[in-house]
Amino acid sequence: MGDLEIRPAAADDIPAIVAMLADDPLGAERESPDDLTPYAEAYERLAQDPNQRLVVAVREGRVVGTLQLTIVPGLSRKGATRSIIEAVRVHADERGGGLGTRFIQWAVDESRRAGCQLVQLTSDATRTDAHRFYERLGFTASHVGFKLQL
Repeated sequence: MGDLEIRPAAADDIPAIVAMLADDPLGAERESPDDLTPYAEAYERLAQDPNQRLVVAVREGRVVGTLQLTIVPGLSRKGATRSIIEAVRVHADERGGGLGTRFIQWAVDESRRAGCQLVQLTSDATRTDAHRFYERLGFTASHVGFKLQL
């Protein structure tokens, strides 16, 4: 793991990020690596927002992981700031080697640096392996999530 770099994502990383987003049964249904235009537009919006941290893990010049961390100021919990971890992906040939743990540790540490009092994440109900992973890292399944597709 010593040769791993976690850094802000660059526009040139978009193809590798999208490939990882699409590389599972859920992502294959909702991602489209054939047209990167909407991803490039989204990247520009993220890059302009100081509360967004889109990062990649790079090993030997190759993007092997990604995640997005969003900082959310709020009034609840006595004005607590929280962070939300989204779109955690590890390249298939890197899974099981500790990169996911290192990524989540990075996100928790970054959340502390940003003054957050709470870190949140959601995981699709079908991703039982991911649920075990997050629980092993100290997260608790404390809420039921809802979505409304627009």
